[in-house]
Amino acid sequence: MKLKQLICIPFVLLLFITACQDHDYSPKPKAYFRIMFPEKAYTAFSKPVPFTFKYPTYSVIEQDQSRDAQQNWYNLHFKQFNGFLHLTYYDVSGKSEYDEMVEDARKLAFKHTIKASAIDQKIINYPDRKVYGIYYAIEGNTASSVQFFLTDSARHYFRGALYFNERPQYDSIEPVVKFIKKDIDTLISTFRWKN
Repeated sequence: MKLKQLICIPFVLLLFITACQDHDYSPKPKAYFRIMFPEKAYTAFSKPVPFTFKYPTYSVIEQDQSRDAQQNWYNLHFKQFNGFLHLTYYDVSGKSEYDEMVEDARKLAFKHTIKASAIDQKIINYPDRKVYGIYYAIEGNTASSVQFFLTDSARHYFRGALYFNERPQYDSIEPVVKFIKKDIDTLISTFRWKN
C-alpha cells in the first residue's frame, strides 16, 4: 500500500501545481467589423425639381416608393452602410402651413427623446441663398441620428432624416454616423433653390 501511495503523491502534486496556475479566461468584449469608408467625392443632384445640392458618389438617389410618397420625395441610399437619408419636399402655400411644417419637424426630432442621450439643435442660415433651417443631431440608441429641414421661409420646405435598417446600437454605428454627417453637411452647404 505504501508503494501505491508513493506513486500517487507525485501525480497529486503535479495536479495541484498545474491547477493553481493563473489562466485568465475572462470574456472578451464584443467586437464589430472593421468599416472601410469610401473616399469622399460628390456629384450634383440634377432632377427637374425646385432645388439642387451635392451628394456623395458612393450613395444612390432613388425616388421614394412608399405608399404616401409625393412627387419630389427621394431617398439617398447608402448601400454599403444599409442606411437611407429620406428627403421630402413641399410647396408652402401660406404662413400657417409653414409654421405647421416647422413644428412637425421639431416634433419628429424630439419624438426620439425617450431613447436619446442628447439632441443638439443648430441653426442653418445662408441668407445669400435664402436657405434657412434647423439641424437636429440626435445621440443615443435612436432610430434616427440626424434630422434637418431647409426653407426659404416663404414658398419652399425641404426635410431630411437619416435612418439605418439596423437595430439602433449607437456605439456600433457611431463611426458611420460621423462619416455620413459630413455628407449631410455638404448637402446643406451646397443646397440651393432654383427659383
